[in-house]
Amino acid sequence: MLLYLLPFALVAGLGWYFSDVLLRPVRGSYLPETVRATTRGEVWLDRGRWAELPGTWGLRWAGGSTLVGPVIGTGAGVVRRGLVDPVGPVPPPGARAALDAGLVAADPAELGLPFETVAVPAPLGECPAWLVPADGRTWVVAVHGRGADRRECLRVLPTLHRLGHPVLAVSYRNDADAPPSPDGRYHLGDTEWTDLAAAVGYARAHGAGAVVLYGWSMGAAIIGAYLDRAVPEAASVRAVVWDSPLLDWRATLRQQGRVRRLPGALTWTATRLTARRIGIDFDRFDLLTRPPAVRPPTLVLHGDADTAVPAGPSRRLAGLAGALGWTVEYREFPGAEHTAAWNTDARRYEAEVARFLAEHAPR
Repeated sequence: MLLYLLPFALVAGLGWYFSDVLLRPVRGSYLPETVRATTRGEVWLDRGRWAELPGTWGLRWAGGSTLVGPVIGTGAGVVRRGLVDPVGPVPPPGARAALDAGLVAADPAELGLPFETVAVPAPLGECPAWLVPADGRTWVVAVHGRGADRRECLRVLPTLHRLGHPVLAVSYRNDADAPPSPDGRYHLGDTEWTDLAAAVGYARAHGAGAVVLYGWSMGAAIIGAYLDRAVPEAASVRAVVWDSPLLDWRATLRQQGRVRRLPGALTWTATRLTARRIGIDFDRFDLLTRPPAVRPPTLVLHGDADTAVPAGPSRRLAGLAGALGWTVEYREFPGAEHTAAWNTDARRYEAEVARFLAEHAPR
């Protein structure tokens, strides 16, 4: 009898493990790349899919960080990328490193932008946020994705500042510098949206006449929950920008299961366990069948090579938007990985954002 039960116990145990990976707040740095050499303004990395991704990326290691440009060449098991700042810091040969879609700057000041750190009074306590002032009255509230932090918005900050939008880059529960949730787990947008509600309230109390919500990855799920549940306050949202948005948790978990080559039964088990552990209703996070109550004009930017959050739901949302009474513009970036559309084609990315905001949310 026990032998018959063993496969079920194994699937349940592995499902619990992958559910735990999803719900556990991310801490520490994962450094999967190896630096083979640095020479003549270049860095050489072991060949691999991530090391060969197109565009401009941050490169961080235990002792520092820098920016690397597009691939210069490959051969002999290495990929060569140019250093954007050839006289800046470089990793030593043999160092473990990671390519980072976010800029390596620590805060807006390193981009030449004035800012202050403010405290947003959220339900579990104060959540710090960066406030980058500008002359306009339409504020952008920027919401990073799961496992990231406020640095995720640094790539687009200069564009938003040039357009005259004050920016509030927020944190939320379980961030390293924000209060933990009572159970110490991510709730995948199901509770984090209340921290966003507090941030929007802060913006309105400090001069915002209207708000743009800008979210990356799980930040989009948080924004979607806010637009659905924070009525009538969400009426102040004039427009939304989503980068690699998580529009359907089930589709995302299936995608990540395929990438990890997990059996479908294991992904299904992990999804069911996750829903039970945190009490989330995944139906409410399928924005194609359950669109939010408030649907401002929305710009969706997604890479067709995204292995973390599939682009399919973004494409389908754009196709369904008219029937949903929702203005959705979809822009796809060939070859771009998760939240890396800017890295792949910064000029096009910034032009799309500037055009969309000028039309739907002028300063």
